Amino acid sequence: MTRSGLEGFGRTLSQEDEVVVEATGNSMAVVRVLSSYVARVVVANPLQVKAIAHPQVKTDKIDAGVLASLRAAGFLPEVWVPDAGTERRRRLVARRNQVVRHRTRVKNEVHAILQAHLVPPCPHADLFGRPNQRLVSQPRRWLVCPPHPVPDPTRHVPLGGDPADGNPPLN
Repeated sequence: MTRSGLEGFGRTLSQEDEVVVEATGNSMAVVRVLSSYVARVVVANPLQVKAIAHPQVKTDKIDAGVLASLRAAGFLPEVWVPDAGTERRRRLVARRNQVVRHRTRVKNEVHAILQAHLVPPCPHADLFGRPNQRLVSQPRRWLVCPPHPVPDPTRHVPLGGDPADGNPPLN
């Protein structure tokens, strides 16, 4: 379903028609497109529709007939459709929640990378907190680690220690 397809469908309708759609992820976009072509776009609650009428065979054509019958009989369970301003604010809040969750994931990744490379914990309470933002933008002394010795794969250290270091192996 595309916007141009919906607009083409909308042009076949009259201003006195009513359209019923089931609430799905994109139903509000469908409402926005079709509302200029018809008198009213009704969004039906799919769970309540299923509780009222549950046909044995489920196809789009049968579902459309069930929705039309329930609307004609006055039994169609409707979902409240917000006005444009409310819908915009809802989208903004949802987008902000996505951004905050993403920011948290990135912070957790940074902490995991530091921990995986044995970088000591930040001596401050929160690396990304407001008081420490100036520390994040400056080079941090606590991140500077002494170079780690590269292990020699030819040297075998027996379990329990290295005899050269005065640690006898466990037998």
